[in-house]
Amino acid sequence: MVKVFVKESAYDYAVLRKDMFDMMAAIGESSSVRISAGQRVIIKPNLLTSARPDKALTTHPLIIKAAVEYVLEKGALPQVSDSHASFTKFPRLIEECGIAGALNGLPVDIKEFTVSKKVLSTRGGKEFTPASRYNTLELAEDALEADIIINLPKLKTHTQMGLTLAVKNLFGCVVGRRKPQWHFNLGENKELFAGLLVTIYSVLRPEINIIDGILGMEGDGPGTAGIPRHLGVIMGSSNAVALDMAVCRMLGAEEMSLPTNKAASDMGLADEFTISGEMKYVENFIIPTLTSMVFGPPFARKILRNNLTSHPKNIEGACKLCNECVKICPAQAITNDAKRLHFDYDKCIRCYCCIEVCPHKAIRVYQPLALKSIKKISKVFHTR
Repeated sequence: MVKVFVKESAYDYAVLRKDMFDMMAAIGESSSVRISAGQRVIIKPNLLTSARPDKALTTHPLIIKAAVEYVLEKGALPQVSDSHASFTKFPRLIEECGIAGALNGLPVDIKEFTVSKKVLSTRGGKEFTPASRYNTLELAEDALEADIIINLPKLKTHTQMGLTLAVKNLFGCVVGRRKPQWHFNLGENKELFAGLLVTIYSVLRPEINIIDGILGMEGDGPGTAGIPRHLGVIMGSSNAVALDMAVCRMLGAEEMSLPTNKAASDMGLADEFTISGEMKYVENFIIPTLTSMVFGPPFARKILRNNLTSHPKNIEGACKLCNECVKICPAQAITNDAKRLHFDYDKCIRCYCCIEVCPHKAIRVYQPLALKSIKKISKVFHTR
C-alpha cells in the first residue's frame, strides 16, 4: 500500500527544514529508496516563470533549499533544474524567484534543462498500451540519466487541466519549445494530453515527490490570474499519482475529475494509498472551469495548429494505397478513397505511427513555413 505523508508546515526555515527532512526520510523508508553518496540527484521544482515567492507561481525557494541540503547530507550531488515557460533568461529567473539567494554558498548545480534525449515510452521493459500513442518521447537528458529525481511541484490550479500537481510538474522535463508544440499537436483533447503527462511520469518515475502547499493557488491559475491561498501544508509520496489523488481529496474535488488521475487509472498506475498524518480538508477551494488546450483566440486556433506544428504528408507517386497507415492511426485521421490518402489534421495527434509502419517510405514529416521561421527565431534567442 502506497503512503501519502501530510504535514502542517510554514516558511520558517528552522521548522520547514525539519519537516522536509522528516518527510523525505519517511518517503525513503516507505519505498526502500536510498539516496547514497556520489549519486546524481535531480531536484525538479516548478519554475513556471519569473515571480516572487508570495505570488505562489513557483515552488518556494526554501522548499528547494531543504531538498538540496538533504541530498548534500547524504553525500550525493544535487542539481536543481527545470525548463521554464517564459522568455526570461534562466539566471534572471532563479534570481527573481529567490532561488539564487536561498542556495547561495551551497555546492549545488543550478541549470536549465536544455538538451533532450529520445526515449521509448517504456518502464522496466513493459510498454503501456495508451503510451503507444507516444512511442518515442524527447525528455531532458539530465532527468533521464539521473540516479534519483526529487519532484517538487507547487499546489496550484490550472485552467486547462484543473490542477497542476506532481504528475504535471514533470512536463517541465520537456525542453523548450517542445512544450507548446505538444499542446498544438494534441489539439483540444485533454484526455490525450493527460495520457502524455502520465506517460512522461511512467518513464521518469521520480523517487520522491513533495508538494509545496504552504502557499497554494486557487482560481484561474497557473499564472498571474490565480489567487494565492494559504493552506499551510506539505504533502509527499514515492508515488506521484497517489499524491495527486490525495491532494484532490483534501481540496474536496473528485479524484477522477483530474484528467491525469483518470489517465493514470486507465493505464494501471493508480495504486491504492493511505494517509500518514493529519489531513485537514480545505473548504471552498476555487478550481477553474477548464478552457481550451490550444493557445490563441478561438477563431484562430485551427489555423495556428495547422501552421505551427509539423505533420505527416504523403509523397506523391510513392504511395501504393496499402492501407497500413490507415489501420495503425490511433486517431483515425487517415482515409483512403482508392485514389490517394487524405489526412485530417484536426484529428491528427502527430504521433507519426503512419511513417513508422509505411513499407514504401511514402510519408514524410512536413514542417510549415511558419514553424520553420519560429524555430530560427528561437535558436537565435537561445544563443544570445
